[in-house]
Amino acid sequence: LSLGHGLFFALGGYAMGMYLMRQAAGDGLPGFMTFLSWTELPWYWAGTQHFAWALCLVVLAPGLLALVFGWFAFRSRIKGVYFSIMTQALTFAGMLLFFRNETGFGGNNGFTSFRTILGFDIAAQGTRAVLFLLTVGLLLASLYLCWRLTQSKFGRLLTAVRDAENRLMFCGYDPRGFKLLVWVLSAVLCGLAGALYVPQVGIINPSEMSPTNSIEAAVWVALGGRGTLIGPLLGAGLVNGMKSWFTVAFPEFWLFFLGALFIIVTLYLPKGVVGLLKKRSQP
Repeated sequence: LSLGHGLFFALGGYAMGMYLMRQAAGDGLPGFMTFLSWTELPWYWAGTQHFAWALCLVVLAPGLLALVFGWFAFRSRIKGVYFSIMTQALTFAGMLLFFRNETGFGGNNGFTSFRTILGFDIAAQGTRAVLFLLTVGLLLASLYLCWRLTQSKFGRLLTAVRDAENRLMFCGYDPRGFKLLVWVLSAVLCGLAGALYVPQVGIINPSEMSPTNSIEAAVWVALGGRGTLIGPLLGAGLVNGMKSWFTVAFPEFWLFFLGALFIIVTLYLPKGVVGLLKKRSQP
């Protein structure tokens, strides 16, 4: 159970946000750097005025962090609740780092006031429609990729890692490589999602790295049905629908409800909504 995927999502968003900020600033420095009396761009901003390099960063930033973290974690055979705590600590540390003004990522305010993307007005209806269609396309492509993986030998080995890791090791397989590959893949998918999120919402700040967001993603999977592909999609729709209502009607109780929902689903609905529907459909 990962409680840190909000960090990978935000890293992809920040990578795209750097490009959008450079587009808005033209030949000058981004607005927040001018306000903080910066005289030049940090070295890690080099090349971010190019869309192609921004796309590379969208993949590389979360992917490399996941690779390094996962290599050490799986090499040390960390699993279970210890892995969950470490991933949550990782995203919390990232949030605290990005809150600092001297890191060059806008501090508490993050990035905002985007104007254009690839020369098109980011607020225009046509641009927003294209971004929406790209989001749907990425979702379908991700589902197809994951479906192909689950139908392959690699997918069966992942199932074996989940259900009987010690037996798999006895058969001569090293589960660390399989864990690392799927862990990095999941981080890259989060980064791509973050990159599409930022131009549509118009802002990215460290609050996107809040552990609450990572917990929400885990609740999506638990409620919809873990071990399935359609389950997390269904869970995301249900949880965000409830969040939209709760945060308007009872905003102070949303986190309590979210925690209670996670506990109830874990105890009484371990296979989620998809598992419940399958059970009811059986004669």
